[in-house]
Amino acid sequence: MQKRYIPVAVFFVVLLLILAHFSGRALAVPASFTYAEEKEVYLTFDDGPSNSVTVPILDTLKEEGVKATFFIVSDRAHGREDILRRMAGEGHTLGVHSASHDYQKIYASDEAFIKDVDTCAAFIKKTTGITPTVYRFPGGGFKNKEKRALVKAHGYRIVDWNAVCGDEEIQNASVDTLVKTTVSTSKGKAKVVLLLHDSASHKATAQSLKEIISYFKEHGYVFRAY
Repeated sequence: MQKRYIPVAVFFVVLLLILAHFSGRALAVPASFTYAEEKEVYLTFDDGPSNSVTVPILDTLKEEGVKATFFIVSDRAHGREDILRRMAGEGHTLGVHSASHDYQKIYASDEAFIKDVDTCAAFIKKTTGITPTVYRFPGGGFKNKEKRALVKAHGYRIVDWNAVCGDEEIQNASVDTLVKTTVSTSKGKAKVVLLLHDSASHKATAQSLKEIISYFKEHGYVFRAY
């Protein structure tokens, strides 16, 4: 009677050997194997809002399903509160850039500097109900250690950049030039923080945005906002 069960026992032994073989192969990862680092891009816009540039930028971002970060100059937002509310309503991040964008006023003293930050932040809060948490220095603040410490102590995260589209650096840059500059300055970077501008003089920036977004999508970047 016991012999009837021998084939069944053999079957299970063979099955276990097969499973052990393939499990071992699955767990054997080559020493050279590494996980690909996720590539991400932050589109950041300074100096707005403006009707002629910010609005078409928002239209493109909505069409492309992309979120961005806008660093606001509050003196330029008076009378354009609806644009700030649209930014907030469509899931973009609003950050502090300045109240006046007047360097002499802003950097006259620590007190003047913080007053400028607070004025802009208060306008964003009053207009949208959102308390901003990110800050970008007017003119850039890469080397200004004292002011950077002041901003951080005031509760803000400082956002610099590591790539540009060239809309400030290159006078009268064409759409093609803006796209090429974006590609060249972001090349080889897994995390790209791209500097763009949405004040009224930057119509080419709005016109180039769709192509810039397409480039990053085609190269496997994930879009982020702060």
